[in-house]
Amino acid sequence: MSESRIEHDSMGEMEVPLHALWGASTQRAVLNFPVSGYRFGRRFIRALGLIKYAAAAANAKLGKLDPVLADAIQRAAREVIDGRLDDHFVLDVFQTGSGTSTNMNANEVIANRAMQLGGSHDAAKPRSHTAADPRVGRPGDEATKRPCDEGGNADAVPTFPPSPVPTRIHPNDHVNMGQSSNDVIPAAMHVAVVEALRHDLIPALERLQAALKEKAGQFDDVVKIGRTHLMDATPIRLGQEFSGYASQAAWSGCRVRSSMIALHELPIGGTAVGTGINTHPEFARLVCEALHQETGEPFRETENHFEAQHAKDAIVGLSGVLRTIAVSLTKIANDIRLLGSGPRCGLGELRLPATQPGSSIMPGKVNPVICESVLQVCAQVIGNDAATTYAAALLGNLDLHTGMPVMAHNVLESIRLLAGVCNVFVERCIEGLEADRERCAALIEQSLAMCTSLAPRIGYDAAATVAKEAARTGQTVRQVALEKRVLPPAELDAALDPRRMTEPD
Repeated sequence: MSESRIEHDSMGEMEVPLHALWGASTQRAVLNFPVSGYRFGRRFIRALGLIKYAAAAANAKLGKLDPVLADAIQRAAREVIDGRLDDHFVLDVFQTGSGTSTNMNANEVIANRAMQLGGSHDAAKPRSHTAADPRVGRPGDEATKRPCDEGGNADAVPTFPPSPVPTRIHPNDHVNMGQSSNDVIPAAMHVAVVEALRHDLIPALERLQAALKEKAGQFDDVVKIGRTHLMDATPIRLGQEFSGYASQAAWSGCRVRSSMIALHELPIGGTAVGTGINTHPEFARLVCEALHQETGEPFRETENHFEAQHAKDAIVGLSGVLRTIAVSLTKIANDIRLLGSGPRCGLGELRLPATQPGSSIMPGKVNPVICESVLQVCAQVIGNDAATTYAAALLGNLDLHTGMPVMAHNVLESIRLLAGVCNVFVERCIEGLEADRERCAALIEQSLAMCTSLAPRIGYDAAATVAKEAARTGQTVRQVALEKRVLPPAELDAALDPRRMTEPD
């Protein structure tokens, strides 16, 4: 059985694994919420570290927190920011709706780690332990030594066990000073989402837009048949179709950037219900300034703490944008796999890259697997939006929103999935697309919709007669029109020029 130690919180004693940096409150939540195994990801944990780092800096500047303690807290928070302590953020996403458990997880991890790091300071005085209690780790105990990486390098991982624990750094009084879970968690949601959008999704959308735009140029001279209602329509250039896809990707990026305006507003400083009780009036401004220095993002204190804490409209709005992007990608991926269907018995106008065998029974079969991956991600994102919207509507009651963990998880997961699949889509599909020019030309000539350009010259009814005759006999519109001499040959050739049909008169 693994060794343990005794930690205390306002409810009393709690047995905590000896190696753990978390404390009693976190351990209670570990036991209370063994629901899904889903944990908050790197972006959210980083955001919590950023907020705790900025809060310590602000409280020190305001004279509320001893500079020595602030320094130790900031150094510990920096390790959270950098991902060195992720293994100690152990709570399930499906927990208390305010995220209090995760806020306390951060407070306890940072407090214990700060006390380790503060060992060289005057504040770093060991807490008295009962020497006879084997569950309490002591300096020098074998169980408290640092783990090593596979190469034996102890410096590659942080000091985990909180053995030389000073008494002066408290998770609530110091790490959580001037804060409440009710403003920390929604602020962390915004910080995490903004960074995920800026560094993950926006670059992926820009890459997608550039790849589609490049294909639009490559395919500009490829004239093919258009299709409306999945039926033959007038000609269109393949490049024109791809220019539409590129525009969809560009608009997706615009919608993301627009959503970030509201997300840059942070509810930090509102504490419990938005009134700012137990915090300094300048605290929120200083936190936002520190966050701006750390991230480069123009975070600012919200204009109305009651809206920012009681509702989650900015997150709901972003979730809707992510859903729209998923719908847009669904259109693009579906079109590409339809245009590449066949290759002999489908449309076959595009040649998709052959990435892997498509069947365990049919030799030589290749499937549009990358498009299918995109479509599955889009289905998940649309489902995530439904969960986020439902949680936002159901759990936003009175002066606190109690659906924040599941909303944060779903929105950040949607961003991660969309960014990842956009990059795969570009690398494994779009960049390798080729047009089957001969197939495109052959299908145009067979199309009955070619008679559309005859209507202004010979009338709608006469053009319809040509189309019906072509359908009945299996001839092309051109062959029937020549037989019926509806126009002089030269004028007929000009009217049935498919390239001209794709350009405005």
